[in-house]
Amino acid sequence: MSEMKLVIIEPLGVAKEKLLDLATATLGNQVEIIYYDTRVTDTVELIKRGKDADIIAVSNLPLNSEVIEGCPNLKMLAVAFTGVDHIAVDTCKAKGITICNCAGYSNAAVSDLVFGMIVALYRNMVSCNEVVRQSGTKDGLIGFELEGKKFGIIGTGAIGLRTANIAKAFGCEVYAYSRTVKENTGLIYTDLDTLLQTCDIISLHVPLNAHTKHLINAQKLALMKPNAILINTARGPVVDSQALADALNSHQIAGAGIDVFEMEPPVPSDHPLLHSINTIVTPHVAFATKEALEKRAVIVFNNILNYLNGSPTNII
Repeated sequence: MSEMKLVIIEPLGVAKEKLLDLATATLGNQVEIIYYDTRVTDTVELIKRGKDADIIAVSNLPLNSEVIEGCPNLKMLAVAFTGVDHIAVDTCKAKGITICNCAGYSNAAVSDLVFGMIVALYRNMVSCNEVVRQSGTKDGLIGFELEGKKFGIIGTGAIGLRTANIAKAFGCEVYAYSRTVKENTGLIYTDLDTLLQTCDIISLHVPLNAHTKHLINAQKLALMKPNAILINTARGPVVDSQALADALNSHQIAGAGIDVFEMEPPVPSDHPLLHSINTIVTPHVAFATKEALEKRAVIVFNNILNYLNGSPTNII
């Protein structure tokens, strides 16, 4: 077991010294740790980094089938992320590679950003900032309150439920749509179309898979109220970006907060949501707080320890 090699194939958002101290404290001398402090996406370079690894720790770097095939010793992937749509999961399963994720580390961080975006949209924060700097006034910048609004949660996993609880604290009436209904939550579960037709705020919290790609398309956007806003901190392709931009630019809906796109930033300058009105965009930062990244590192190394001890946790 002492000859097992752990390759941390990209930075994990925690200072190197602190990360390696945490790894050593958790794993002891059970693994040899190789750490890379730069992020690369080139397949050849990724294979070079991982070819001798028994275990690879990765955040959101895409690891395609070619990379997985190029790492013949690989037995475990410790994914420092909740979603694994950037990993060649089928190839890993075919090769018997265990994949463990870090579900739960960013529940607070993501739900915080959801409400940051909502308040920014409802209270015209971007425009207010610009107006003050230009010696302007509040004219035309009267906002809205969350209290009394109908709040729709699409996907009631841990982040969705936390977001729902915060919405209730704001005084919202909370509706939910999810493939799995959670009991005793105080949520009003309904079908997707009814939720879209009813709610003033829609927040997406679903994984990306064959069922959720373009879950929010032109037809679904047409069901939303003209005063409704859409928040996406889930996965970019859950929303048809062009359809959303068209809905925003035609005033079909009132606004959107977007943290995720079809690709990881940098986002191409011609992306439709960079040019749509009443849209706040952020570069996939919902998960990225100091506290969340430290929680994530703890989960990563605990997942590895449990795997080494024969009781893997957070298996995908």
